[in-house]
Amino acid sequence: MTGVFQLSNPEGLYDPSANAYSHVAEVRGSSRLLFIAGQGGEDSDGGLSPLFAEQARQALENVKTALASKGAGIENVFKLTLLIVDHSEARLQEWVAEADRAWGGHIKPTCTLIPVPRLALEGMLVEVEAVAAV
Repeated sequence: MTGVFQLSNPEGLYDPSANAYSHVAEVRGSSRLLFIAGQGGEDSDGGLSPLFAEQARQALENVKTALASKGAGIENVFKLTLLIVDHSEARLQEWVAEADRAWGGHIKPTCTLIPVPRLALEGMLVEVEAVAAV
């Protein structure tokens, strides 16, 4: 829980923590919202690893950089949209490991995962869009 939003997993729904997300995000009034465009796994020079886990890690680092530019951090994110090329259970587990690394032991934001056949750039395997409240 932060000062402006609360994440929760209501009774009656399965526990999504093993898949690195929460069911509900409640945003409180008078918050400043940040909408972070979809971030891929490109580094600052435009380089793109061929490995999904490395792209996922870099995409989250890119989200952190965008948030920091507005005085926010990963802990301010309450909603993600996750696009994965050729989604599989293996890729989901790699995503969960990277999300666990990014959020540590904290509850993860709400998230919608959308399997896609292709993303904007050749070789791009993941894209992460974020909404944060500060």
